[in-house]
Amino acid sequence: MAEQYILWNDIIDNHSQRMDNLRKYYPFFRLQETTFTQYKDGRYADLDMGYITLASLRFFIDENNFNERRVTFSLYNDFLSRLLVRDFELDISKEELKELVLYIFDKLKNDGKPFYFHYFDPKDHKRKVSRIKLIESEIENGEIFYRITTDGVAFYLDTKEVKDESQISIQQLLLEKMIHANNFKGGIDVVKRINAEVSKMALKKREVIATLEVDVYEGSRVYQQYMDSVARWFVEEEKLFHKNKELIEAALSKAEGNARGGEGQQRYFKILEEIYELETELKKTIERHASLVSETMELNKVTDSIIEKAKLKRLRPVFDFKEQLIKLEEQGDVSKLSHLLSPLLKPNIAKTFTLRNMDHLLTNRPDRLIHREKVTDEVVKEDYVYPDEVEQQRIDGNFKLFALELLEQIKKKHRISLLELNAIFEIRFGKEIYANGDYYSFLVHLCQKQEYNISDLLKKQDTFLDGIIASEFDREERERYENMVFVLRLGQEEVEVRKGFTISNIEFERTDL
Repeated sequence: MAEQYILWNDIIDNHSQRMDNLRKYYPFFRLQETTFTQYKDGRYADLDMGYITLASLRFFIDENNFNERRVTFSLYNDFLSRLLVRDFELDISKEELKELVLYIFDKLKNDGKPFYFHYFDPKDHKRKVSRIKLIESEIENGEIFYRITTDGVAFYLDTKEVKDESQISIQQLLLEKMIHANNFKGGIDVVKRINAEVSKMALKKREVIATLEVDVYEGSRVYQQYMDSVARWFVEEEKLFHKNKELIEAALSKAEGNARGGEGQQRYFKILEEIYELETELKKTIERHASLVSETMELNKVTDSIIEKAKLKRLRPVFDFKEQLIKLEEQGDVSKLSHLLSPLLKPNIAKTFTLRNMDHLLTNRPDRLIHREKVTDEVVKEDYVYPDEVEQQRIDGNFKLFALELLEQIKKKHRISLLELNAIFEIRFGKEIYANGDYYSFLVHLCQKQEYNISDLLKKQDTFLDGIIASEFDREERERYENMVFVLRLGQEEVEVRKGFTISNIEFERTDL
């Protein structure tokens, strides 16, 4: 009876939740069934609406979330036109192509109406309807803007089109959509999935250590991949956490305004409870990220220790008799022990003296072999390094490291803030970077100019920092960065580097592209 109860409970009570999970797939298959046989007498029957749908959703995710740009029909028309011409080799006029794109876009929007998903609820014994939209629109200043919905993002994520290393960032984008839609309960589930991804990274750290203990070369490769992924995630997650926190505060203010307006105290308290629970989960996520940072630093130390031991082991000049004895015992060949014992038991004690040395003894003239010291008046100069020269060498070396890392990040990302740069420095050099006075001195010298042209800098130095860069950079480093030009913009916000200690934020942007 208990088994029957569990069976019927699983079928009846969970049916609505299963249908709710399935509904986000419904628009895709509806669109997939949409053929082009009736459009223009079947001229475009070879087009694949499923591929076009997934490509369009990926385009909206990229524009809305990664580029933080609102999409107009003109922008979407440019994207889909290139896709149709490139992938389906359409050879039609611009007017016909734009008309085709408009037809496809209307299908994606379902002519501005939601897709209706009908199902039977066995618990309430009645049919129910769910509404799903992939694309929604808004009008501002007479212009229409389009954005992807929460259901659209959730469906695209379930298709596994997003790479594994982007899971945490994509979950953050889905959380942003949930907060925009005031779906705080759904946002809590998203944050829990983010926490699961962070925990997965902590487990991966143990796998890296296990690989290092077995194979140093393979472990070093896995370690480098892990560190690159973590560094990239830290930079992305920090921005997204701040953004979602601001969205939660805005939603809370809106809920308070509605409550004062008399739209329902009960609804307000329910929203307040969901927001509080969401904030609690976000705090857990931030704590886990901080824990992951410390574990990453610990992994860095452990890796260095293992690699150092491996190097010493390979270079060890000592013969291990115990290890060789164990190998001989495993082989079961006692005769090979003679190679180990012969040098010890049979020393060569016979001494010989060649007769040819007799001539040298008879003709030896000690006075001829004496080399007398020649005294001269020359004064030998001692190589003495003054304390200020030691300090200068340290400053030059530190400034070079900081400058190289800054130029490399600007070269990769084209634009980076001091907040992001601090996170990268913390991973590369540890939290001790914030106690290094040379780092703050470097920032002060860096702000003496608003624009840096590396090519001109190598030819003529205007500041103390310019001189260090020109003298310390080797030929390869000069060739890598000589064509770069970047500017500095001082921000109004403050960046906390240590407890009670803040500095102004700086934006670095490459302008030679």
